[in-house]
Amino acid sequence: MTIGWNDNSPIYRQLKDRVIGMMLDGALKAGDPLPSVRQIAAEYQLNPITVSKAYQELVDDNLVEKRRGIGMYVTEGASEKLLASERERFLREEWPAMLERIRRLGLDIDQLLREPAGGDQ
Repeated sequence: MTIGWNDNSPIYRQLKDRVIGMMLDGALKAGDPLPSVRQIAAEYQLNPITVSKAYQELVDDNLVEKRRGIGMYVTEGASEKLLASERERFLREEWPAMLERIRRLGLDIDQLLREPAGGDQ
């Protein structure tokens, strides 16, 4: 997990988003363990409380479960749940703005779907 922190949101939220991204990308699958709080804190020079807060939000979202004495593990169905919520969020928040920009620029959606990125053929 390569991490470059930014000032736009709290580090715990950025860490949570990175873990979610790993789940969506398939790097973390159901039943896989998360690195320990101490390991992440040491590796990225973070306060363990920051890492714990990110992990706790993942637990609260039922994406990760605590197994007393052995660590945190990705729950069954976490990827599917994330994919459904990310799709819903994209359609609700990002797509309308993207569609408006496409219309404003006078681009044809059908043509955009046929052409490779950048218009190169």
